[in-house]
Amino acid sequence: MASHRRPKQPSRTRVTVLTTAAAAAVALSANAANAAPSEKLGKDEVKAKVDKLYEQAEQATEKYNGAKEKQQKLQKEIATIQDNVARGQEDLNKLRDGLGSLATAQYRSGGIDSSVQLFLSSDPDDFLDKASTLDQLSSQQVDALKKIQDKQRELAQERAEATEKLKDLSATRTELGNKKKEVQSKLAEAQKLLNSLTAKEKAELAQKEQRANRSSTERVDLKDAPPASNRAQAAFAAAQTRLGSPYVYGATGPSSFDCSGLTSWAYAQAGVSIPRTSEAQAQIGTKIYNQSDLKVGDLVFFFNDIHHVGLYAGNGQILHAPRTGTVVRYESMTTIGGPFMFGVRV
Repeated sequence: MASHRRPKQPSRTRVTVLTTAAAAAVALSANAANAAPSEKLGKDEVKAKVDKLYEQAEQATEKYNGAKEKQQKLQKEIATIQDNVARGQEDLNKLRDGLGSLATAQYRSGGIDSSVQLFLSSDPDDFLDKASTLDQLSSQQVDALKKIQDKQRELAQERAEATEKLKDLSATRTELGNKKKEVQSKLAEAQKLLNSLTAKEKAELAQKEQRANRSSTERVDLKDAPPASNRAQAAFAAAQTRLGSPYVYGATGPSSFDCSGLTSWAYAQAGVSIPRTSEAQAQIGTKIYNQSDLKVGDLVFFFNDIHHVGLYAGNGQILHAPRTGTVVRYESMTTIGGPFMFGVRV
């Protein structure tokens, strides 16, 4: 006998899963279709993206350098504080030993009341002299002990504060390190795009950069550009000897540099110590906001967050370490990629 059972209907759950999968497939197809035209970027688009990522990397590096410098400074301060605490503890122990010896002597003498000791003394005048000296010494010891204890508490407080600052700085460095890793991942992504270019396109970009480096390392005519000072002139002359040196993140010379590494190294050669980072360098000397007032050797700062610095070279040009893939070179202030903010005369 034939069966008249109705066919089994798909469950509501099964229908929902199938519908969702179908919708996802349609969406993926649509996205793929929309993305297809942008998969292949031209060499100029790739270069623009890489340049932007280099700028972000330089920005993160300058902040990282600043955090590292602060950490080193704090470590020195902590070492000094710990040394002071150790010295104070030694002095405290000596005083305690002295007070202990005095107490032992008094105990051995029976702790006799001073009026009785005076009565029993064979030389009352001598006893009074000794008693006066004893009281004076004891008072000095107590005062010294109190001072050292106060100093010890002060140093302990300073050490605790420095430790907290170091913890905060460590957290900041971790955050900056993570940010730098993020930028590096973007650089790796950009490198993949560069690798997707044809050999001819990559060669054209490389040749263009090489031409820019070569043409920008020629010495600038400075006959109409007076130096800001003898020290500025010496710093600028030192930087000129580094023309053609490669840009390297965090480098301070003498064979490679980042932007603030070059300026701090150049002024060090002139016998002038300036801070390590562009942000810190922007806080020294006299600020100059009018470009026409700049002189050779002045520090010049770019971008709103002051993450790039160079040396003014005269004639609207600067001598600087631009970014990854470039060398120390001259460049027009109009082609830096960010606005001129101000100069600083050291």
